[in-house]
Amino acid sequence: MHRRKLLQWGLSAVGAGLVPFAAARADDDIIGAILQGKHPSAPAVPAAPAIGLRPTPVESFAAEAVVEPRWVKLRNIHTDEKLEAVYWENGEYVPDAVQALNHVLRDYRNDEVHPIDPGLYDILGRIAEKTQTKAHFQVISGYRSPATNRMLSERSGEVARHSLHMDGKAMDIYLEDISLQEIRAEALGLKLGGVGYYPKSRFVHVDVGRVRTWSGT
Repeated sequence: MHRRKLLQWGLSAVGAGLVPFAAARADDDIIGAILQGKHPSAPAVPAAPAIGLRPTPVESFAAEAVVEPRWVKLRNIHTDEKLEAVYWENGEYVPDAVQALNHVLRDYRNDEVHPIDPGLYDILGRIAEKTQTKAHFQVISGYRSPATNRMLSERSGEVARHSLHMDGKAMDIYLEDISLQEIRAEALGLKLGGVGYYPKSRFVHVDVGRVRTWSGT
């Protein structure tokens, strides 16, 4: 199979009775084809396509990725949807993979989809490389709609009113085979954005904002 494709069209839901993307929009041809086991063709796009993707901040990783494809493995813990995909290959973002990733990382409360900053995938890739994890990144929070973020902010003082989650520039994650302390340490070492540590809630926040760090509960 061509490496541009999702791994075994690897978009899958393993929860009992869960039908992935059941509410997908009618015009979502690429994801629909994936779910039907078809192989849609997708033209190559430049590194900064019209949907607003921008080149990754990981410059050293970018140079390597022109030759080596970039993979990401993640799972939305709320929907139980898993995705393992090549999202960058030969200096280009892979449209079908990017679109599928955006969907998996949607606001599960209202199914709103928003473009996710691909720099986050580079951060996850570097953490995976350094920790040698074999697991999927477990995603507690990807994109948050303004309504969801407002609700969470009212419930907890630890949720920023203008969270980068609303811009698709942040994720809350953990790995089942790597300690939170190690994930935090590797994320801090990258110096590619913000890193929040939440040991009681069992996740690490990573974002592509300014470099900073903090701890929460």
